[in-house]
Amino acid sequence: MKNTKPVRIRTISEFHRLRGLPPPQHPLISVVDFAAIKLGSQEASLHLILDFYAVFIKRDLSCKLKYGQQQCDFDKGIMFLMAPNQLLGVEVCPNVASKPEGWMLLIHPDFLWNTSLAKTIKQYEYFDYSVNEALFLSAKEETTIVNVVHNIEQEYLSNIDKFSQSIIISQIETLLNYAERFYQRQFITRKISNHQILDRLEDLLSDYFNNDKSIKNGLPTVQFVSEKLNVSPNYLSGLLKALTGQTTQQLIHEKLIEKAKEKLSTTNLSVGEIAYELGFNHPQSFNKLFKSKTNFSPLEFRDSFN
Repeated sequence: MKNTKPVRIRTISEFHRLRGLPPPQHPLISVVDFAAIKLGSQEASLHLILDFYAVFIKRDLSCKLKYGQQQCDFDKGIMFLMAPNQLLGVEVCPNVASKPEGWMLLIHPDFLWNTSLAKTIKQYEYFDYSVNEALFLSAKEETTIVNVVHNIEQEYLSNIDKFSQSIIISQIETLLNYAERFYQRQFITRKISNHQILDRLEDLLSDYFNNDKSIKNGLPTVQFVSEKLNVSPNYLSGLLKALTGQTTQQLIHEKLIEKAKEKLSTTNLSVGEIAYELGFNHPQSFNKLFKSKTNFSPLEFRDSFN
């Protein structure tokens, strides 16, 4: 994808105008059919920054999307969600003859103002996933999601009254909860690729601590680990929690404590030296973490082991 200056789209009305769509029926929420979107003949690629939430489902889309670190060619039944101020890259495929299928739901943050969802929407971690971590929907799951979106569209197309916002907010919450459920299903059912990530994490941490990289670089962080595995931090922690019951940080600590026990039981290094080799700047921090995980201080563990 060529480097192009990102275009910031601040309102849903502006998005409709720039993409050759009729004005939205509601200024703060809109359901858009991909088949209706018009791209300029000279637009081979573009980068967009949306100032609103976007939920995408794409089937046979004649372009490639980039979000996060990877580019993804989408197959049928794939869904992903974006929060405001995130960068989306679009590369048009001019030789693809198939007509794009799918839709997007656009929600401006102002629509959520003074509702419970204004706060709770930030708890849905999949808004920070990368595009290569999209949700693969079964036919049944896709039908469920599409039905909810149609309900949202029908509600804002009807005569607006004092109940409209609360009904739409309820439908959005239903949509987000279904996405949460389906992601948890995906963590479990896509076992091969997900367990490969788990195996790579094990190898990464073993190499990190066994080759004394912690002396030079300090303790491995969740950000470091996720970048090495080429997944977003939130997706990695969600996946690991579904597979192991532990977050990325907890698994890093587990590997660290395992290595600390090995050094305490097989070497004569002082606790301070071990702390330094594991990447701690202060032995007190190591002592505190070790005791919180084992109920022993490092010296107590060494004495009990001996």
